[in-house]
Amino acid sequence: MNRRNLLRHAIAVAASCTVLAAPLAALADNGAAGFPSKPITFVVPYPAGGVADQFARAFAQALGERLGQSVVIDNRAGANGNIGSTFVARQQPADGYTLLLGSTSTLAINPHLYSSMGYDPLKDLQPITLTHQMPNVLVVGAQTPYKTVADVVAAAKAKPGTIDYGSAGNGNTMHLAGVLFEKHSGTRLVHVPYKGGPPALMDVLSGQIPMMFNNLPAVVTYKQANKLRVLAVADSKRSPVLPDVPTFAEAGVPDVVSNVWNGILVRRGTPEAIVQKLNKEMVAVLQSPKFRQPLEQQGYEVLSSSPAQFEALLKKDFGAMGKLAREAGIKLD
Repeated sequence: MNRRNLLRHAIAVAASCTVLAAPLAALADNGAAGFPSKPITFVVPYPAGGVADQFARAFAQALGERLGQSVVIDNRAGANGNIGSTFVARQQPADGYTLLLGSTSTLAINPHLYSSMGYDPLKDLQPITLTHQMPNVLVVGAQTPYKTVADVVAAAKAKPGTIDYGSAGNGNTMHLAGVLFEKHSGTRLVHVPYKGGPPALMDVLSGQIPMMFNNLPAVVTYKQANKLRVLAVADSKRSPVLPDVPTFAEAGVPDVVSNVWNGILVRRGTPEAIVQKLNKEMVAVLQSPKFRQPLEQQGYEVLSSSPAQFEALLKKDFGAMGKLAREAGIKLD
């Protein structure tokens, strides 16, 4: 076949694909016709009141308005998020009526820490869209002598293994931020795991422990009220919400980058038409200035993505976080 005939053949194929595209798109739309016809449950695998829960409640309200159905929050906390995640991945129908708020911890870290989780995030869950990310930050109590990261490093090197730091629990991103900090600062701290970020933060505020790594939105108001100090942000750039707080690299400890992403998933096997409709409506919410701006002022970086983009990030971080957990020797049962 000569070059001219090849071109004609390509045009003919393209034309036939165009003809087929319209009915296929219509078929996809018809597959989601009438959805949703009842309230949707949005499972947050963390306790009420934390930064993930706060984001989810704002999102559920906005999504419900677009869909014309209630989106009801269901907090199913426990086992580092595994209980709520297993509920969606294995115990609910694949029909789009049960959503899951997933995160770096539940989807990319936990599988490497638990010998049995009850679900496989890569096989049992279908990504819909990323929703937001937030860096971890190092915070210290206002009553501590630490004014800078250098102060913490000096104290930790003077008395290795004597300074406590809190986190939301073994193996979560706050804990791994501490592991990164120890590795790149040459220090040895004492990890104190809590059952969630809020109780750990309360103990920092009250002076029960000197410091912790926490999600940025959780500490903004306390920093602004001078109730604690934020010494560094674990990101490649400063946060626009706290522009006076340096990155760890700027504070003298490079390579401490710990961003927590979150996204929404459904059980694998949910019809593609419903997946695409949910993605379309969710992205519309996430890209709305009315929704974004109040959350961005609190320190959330609002995101949106296609299902494929979310899945690619999940697979990438699944490998990277597994490597970090193995290097740190963290294993939970």
